[in-house]
Amino acid sequence: MYARGKKAGFIVAFMLASAACSAVAAPRATSDDAQAVDKMRATIAANAEQALARQGGSKILFKVDSAALREAVVTELRDDLYRTVREGRIPFSGLAMRDGGVEVRIAEPKDRQRVLAKLVPSTKELPYSAQTISVADSGDGLIRLMPTEAGFAERLRELVRQSGEMIDQRLRNAGIRDASQQPDGADRLRVLLPGVRDPERVSALLGKRGRVTFRLVDVSVIAALAQKGPLPPTSEILYHFKTREPSVVLKEVAMEGDDIIDASPLIDPRTQQPIASFRLNARGARRFATITQENITKPFAIVVDDQVLSESIISEPITGGSAIISGNFTIEDANNVAMLVRSGALPGRLSVVDQQVVEAVATAGKQ
Repeated sequence: MYARGKKAGFIVAFMLASAACSAVAAPRATSDDAQAVDKMRATIAANAEQALARQGGSKILFKVDSAALREAVVTELRDDLYRTVREGRIPFSGLAMRDGGVEVRIAEPKDRQRVLAKLVPSTKELPYSAQTISVADSGDGLIRLMPTEAGFAERLRELVRQSGEMIDQRLRNAGIRDASQQPDGADRLRVLLPGVRDPERVSALLGKRGRVTFRLVDVSVIAALAQKGPLPPTSEILYHFKTREPSVVLKEVAMEGDDIIDASPLIDPRTQQPIASFRLNARGARRFATITQENITKPFAIVVDDQVLSESIISEPITGGSAIISGNFTIEDANNVAMLVRSGALPGRLSVVDQQVVEAVATAGKQ
């Protein structure tokens, strides 16, 4: 059993983001698409309200972690600033996050202008309300960049949307039908659960943050035979989320997925096949580049909550901070993969503001 065997079936490939990002782009949603989605969600919510009145069930009100999001936004800004001065070979000092913003000292005015041209869109190109970064220049070389409230509000809306998509996915995976989630204010989501009488169980399921890990595959074990014999103490059997085929991976985690900042389904224009993409922050990109550099020719797995999302041979270092995952996916598969990865990338956790059991209208009328 402890010999290298040929894996069957679900083999996926990482691709360098530098080669893929410009070529692999999902079509942007039009305003008509957005209106259609909003209309569909409104219909689902209305149906859930009616089912809740007929059957009874539960309501849960969640709050997204806006404080964690704000910290993540400032961290991204710091990383973008550091990457800009490093790639531009611009002398700087005192780069730090402070009081909700990022400060850096750049002596030469022309260098400061180069940095700001990279990071801050021209006010001529965008209206003031659309600016995402504000700049304060003290005149002595110290500049301070901060996310604008308008920019943060947009990121908060995106976090609420992504959290709602994650809730939808987890409800489907748990077999909970006729449920609905809708935004409720700037940072909250209301979930309606017709027929569900134990909201505590569901809130624990929905509030759990996914754990994304990158782990090496144990090449000494033939996966197909792993269930019939003893495993090395350093390894364990996990199963692919789509095919349920076994995979033997090392228990040691090569890298946690805490530095993933986004994941999304895409269409590869070369093959027209659905794929999923993930993106790392600066710290994660450096770590990922090191791991892939040290493990060229070795099989590598992305694992989310003990499910293997992908397994591939590392053919070269992945230095762009992003990669795509492919594997004979349907559109639904690619969306599920992106959602699973994103569940571990969302800042903070969903917290329960309120939960209650709702009696059916007919039952309540008889009491």
